[in-house]
Amino acid sequence: MKNSIVFVLCFFSVLYASAQTIEKQAPKGFDVEKKEIPHGKIDTIQYHSSTVGTNRKALVYTPPGFKKSEKYPVLYLLHGIGGDEKEWFKNGTPHIILDNLYAQGKLKPMIVVLPNGRAMKDDRATGDIWEKDKVEAFTTFEKDLLNDLIPFVEKNYPVKKDRENRAIAGLSMGGGQTLNFGLGNINKFAWVGGFSSAPNTKEPQELLPNPAKAKELKLLWISCADQDRLMPFSKRTSDYLTENKIPHVFYIEPGGHDFKVWKNDLYLFSQLLFKPVNQQEVNDLLQSE
Repeated sequence: MKNSIVFVLCFFSVLYASAQTIEKQAPKGFDVEKKEIPHGKIDTIQYHSSTVGTNRKALVYTPPGFKKSEKYPVLYLLHGIGGDEKEWFKNGTPHIILDNLYAQGKLKPMIVVLPNGRAMKDDRATGDIWEKDKVEAFTTFEKDLLNDLIPFVEKNYPVKKDRENRAIAGLSMGGGQTLNFGLGNINKFAWVGGFSSAPNTKEPQELLPNPAKAKELKLLWISCADQDRLMPFSKRTSDYLTENKIPHVFYIEPGGHDFKVWKNDLYLFSQLLFKPVNQQEVNDLLQSE
């Protein structure tokens, strides 16, 4: 009897400790650079895109203590319709957020690739960003990502090449790309995170004509702020997944359509990557009062 009581107490202690690792909002200072901690490195790379027919640029973040002799999982992090490969870097400071998380021992070491998701010869975010060819270029990026960028990264960086070690996430237009590409290529990605996904997100039945396929994902994260007018696109996707009993996280957070929200998303999402995840538990904790 005594052993049983001890077991129960230990079980709830572990459960409580697990619950404490799920934060709804990043703490103050999570995105402030700390000089005294180890820092990762962020560089610009250039790769040839056979899809576009030109050389294209991306940023690559390598974690503190990076060693070429080790193999790392990789996260592809996508920007919005008005951005480029530098949008996250300039407005979302992912390198600072991740450095701080590494210093707290909260992340699995990973390489992060920040591409330009506007796959066209002139891929600058200039002029009318809503022009038809510029919008279509965000769809074209799927081929560029799969056929050009990922092979380049895997040839030039020590990354693990299986789907279980490959994640994709993005904000707004990049959130739509993430759901389209991630759910459309479950054989390529096991971790998918759409932040405030835009109207380019496919209808749920087109995203997942075979909903059960999504059960192969390690993590399917969908988040949007409660004051964001794009909420319907995230909600319809989550509703479809729920109707089909597909495990996923649907996080409604305070805020609008801005980097304050997306930095919080990155802070939360990145901590779950490449680790065992109970999606239902995470979802319940995020939705609890």
